[in-house]
Amino acid sequence: MKKFKIVVLPGDGIGPEIIHEGLKVLKSVEENLNNINFEFIEYECGAQYYLKTGKKEEWPKEVFDVCKNEADAILLGAIGWTDPQTGKTVSYPSGRMVGLDILFGLRFGLDLYANIRPTKLFEGVQHKISGEFRNIWSPKNVDFVTIRENTEGLYSDTHGGLNRGGQTEIATDVRLITRKGSERVIKFAFEYCKRRNKGSPKDGKLRVTCVDKSNVTAGCKLFRKIYQEIAPQYPEIEQDYAFIDAFTQWIIRTPEWFDVCVVPNMFGDIATDLAAVLQGSLGMAASGNVGDKYGMFEPLHGSAPKYTGKNVVNPIATILAGAMMLDWLSMKNNDESTLKKGSNLIDQAVQAVLKEGKIRTYDLGGSSSTSEVGDAIANKIKQLTK
Repeated sequence: MKKFKIVVLPGDGIGPEIIHEGLKVLKSVEENLNNINFEFIEYECGAQYYLKTGKKEEWPKEVFDVCKNEADAILLGAIGWTDPQTGKTVSYPSGRMVGLDILFGLRFGLDLYANIRPTKLFEGVQHKISGEFRNIWSPKNVDFVTIRENTEGLYSDTHGGLNRGGQTEIATDVRLITRKGSERVIKFAFEYCKRRNKGSPKDGKLRVTCVDKSNVTAGCKLFRKIYQEIAPQYPEIEQDYAFIDAFTQWIIRTPEWFDVCVVPNMFGDIATDLAAVLQGSLGMAASGNVGDKYGMFEPLHGSAPKYTGKNVVNPIATILAGAMMLDWLSMKNNDESTLKKGSNLIDQAVQAVLKEGKIRTYDLGGSSSTSEVGDAIANKIKQLTK
């Protein structure tokens, strides 16, 4: 039996609360399935840790090396802290938010070039539109994945400015789109589509949609050109195209058309936050950051300082991130049985608890606590394995 070493970074705000429930569910999988064994190695990190250490460091110095040389995967909670009373974000004198060195340090340092962002609506979940919870989309019509390029674009370290007399007069952000970065993330999207093998809810076809702004920007012209070079290598997968502004409308109006979408970095960041409305809330939105060797998994949402310590936030995004981690480990270790079964088991348990409708947090129209959700899903795993 292989032991999988998981580095756990709870981070700031609600991070420790949601990570606790994510680990609770993973431990339930470990207890109720044979041949799965985890070693969780937890480190404090983030802006609150920075304050705790007297503004000396965001995380212990050894953590990156452990992530790179020892860990099988990384599970991250949330990064960043804003004082709920003053509204001030913990930042360096330069204005850079404390915690980004962890997030971007891992993404760039481990070359986690593909951000995997599933958008799936579970049965029984309503959506809050105009202040009211409504049933707008059928669960069967919302099931697509966005693959976002994760190491270049506007988030690459190409920022600058002009300061004179203590005043910032010019700020610049250079958007970098490279052939290497585009080729590998587009190939990843096509391979992911093949492995996912679900197809569009509308017509069942395997489809990869290239999302860009190639009618305006040079970087997106290159991104689309490379997509068109790679797509013929996958004749079983349908080519599809969308400009980002139209895409944001179409995913809300006709989400059933989409299967897998591939998109440059910042566009993907914004569009996937929008897509969370299709799932009910950001509390349902999980993501994975993966490269050829390493993988880090996290909820899409932030640290939510005003809810910290209240035991009210939705931990399902973190729990589903754990399921994504097991799925990725199954692919990495060529284990389509035990690890894949564990991933599917978490998905099934989440689906069953939400369908029953008894346990749900405030963002889904309920009043359950964070820990009650984690307990219900962990217990459902036990029931499903009997």
